[in-house]
Amino acid sequence: MRRGISGDGGVDSTMEPREWQTFAGRSALVHYANLVKLPHTVFALPFALVGVVFASYVMRVTPWDAVWVVIAFTSARFAAMAFNRIADRDVDAINPRTATREIPLGIITPKRASVAVAVASLLFVFAASRLNALCFALSPLALGWILWYSSTKRFTRWAHLVLGLGLGIAPVGGYLAITGEWSRPWWMLIMLAVAVMSWVAGFDILYALQDVSFDRKHSLYSIPAAFGEAWAIGLARWLHAVAVVALAAVGTATPAGWLYVAGVVTVAALLLYEHTLVKPGNLTRLNAAFFTMNGVISIAFFTFVLLERLTR
Repeated sequence: MRRGISGDGGVDSTMEPREWQTFAGRSALVHYANLVKLPHTVFALPFALVGVVFASYVMRVTPWDAVWVVIAFTSARFAAMAFNRIADRDVDAINPRTATREIPLGIITPKRASVAVAVASLLFVFAASRLNALCFALSPLALGWILWYSSTKRFTRWAHLVLGLGLGIAPVGGYLAITGEWSRPWWMLIMLAVAVMSWVAGFDILYALQDVSFDRKHSLYSIPAAFGEAWAIGLARWLHAVAVVALAAVGTATPAGWLYVAGVVTVAALLLYEHTLVKPGNLTRLNAAFFTMNGVISIAFFTFVLLERLTR
């Protein structure tokens, strides 16, 4: 289906099939929400709040602390996703899967998207400054990393890990936002970041399965394009196993009880089920594996961690 022109001379996006997990509507708010795939916030925001919950064992958390953490995470993610759409606008325009995104269709211009990135970046730095001096000092580094990811698919097949680490920063940032200092033992936050990095990299590899032919044709880098579907799915499984082990290790460094153990077991079970949905040569259930299952995983784990804290 081709795009059309609305009565006011603008692009009628309702004539295009929408990409997964986007909202219907023609308002500017809907367009910008779809630009950054707002529903995907559910992947890592709960893990940022997991960091906040762990920090609450060390220091009291105020409602405003939680509010500024959410603002910081959401604005950073908005900046990163919008920047990624700007950087990828050339390949998005020729990929049938992404050609209906807002920038290729002209619904949002690169200039307006750049302004949105700048505003979101400033909001992120401001939110970090409202938390503590350490978060403020680290905010440019965190922002630089998540923006840099957009270029990595042009030169390395390991861009999935770069993205994973970008989201792995989230729980570390949530913890530092409350305490203003590194964890004790020192390796707890590292294991938490490794868990999220491995989880995200694993499901991003699965997500990239749908673009293998396109990536190879246009010299874009990804693990599925480099090694094939079977190898990529196998690596995703290993990364998800690492994520479960890392979460278990985090539990040994925190006042975790049976509810935390139940949370880790739930994550493991859901990841196992996720991998039954995706097989080489059969990607018909990739949508469920990517969005539904990973959204459930992050929310479920946060719920167990929070319930554990509320019982203490």
